[in-house]
Amino acid sequence: MNTGFSLEYLDFETPLGWIIVAASSKGVSLVDFCGHSKPSRESIEAVIKKEYPDSNPKPGRDSGAAGTAKGYILDYLKNQKPLPEIPLDVRKGTVFERRVWKSISAIPFGKSMSYKEIAASAGIPSGARAAGRACGKNPVPILVPCHRVITSNGKLGGFSGGLEIKSALLNLEKAQ
Repeated sequence: MNTGFSLEYLDFETPLGWIIVAASSKGVSLVDFCGHSKPSRESIEAVIKKEYPDSNPKPGRDSGAAGTAKGYILDYLKNQKPLPEIPLDVRKGTVFERRVWKSISAIPFGKSMSYKEIAASAGIPSGARAAGRACGKNPVPILVPCHRVITSNGKLGGFSGGLEIKSALLNLEKAQ
């Protein structure tokens, strides 16, 4: 008996390397940076199953939600313009993590906020480290733009896709 939910995925090459996007019928559930080599089907499905163990991953089509997200991400990277709002279907995260992700989503294109500011906006003013951990658990980077969260002293902090990608994304937005 199959009780999981279906996630269609696409992998595509960008100037930052290969990206995986997985989406349900309700919205995008995962964006993952997977390096400069094309990922295998097995490695893609392993990444998805790690984030969503109860999912049933399968290759998607450019006409589905994953394809829409792919087009928007490629346009964002090429034309350095804000992403339109994209439906999300994130089925994980604590209440605090979800508040952090909501606060991050409100950071305007080309701007940044500190982990401390994000923690305060999520209701825990002394929770900068917890906000950092929540950023690291964000399953949809770029769409929930955790690359816009930096340290109070202006340093990059961390990023699930790596600091090189975080720096590239911040520079891309500042170029606009």
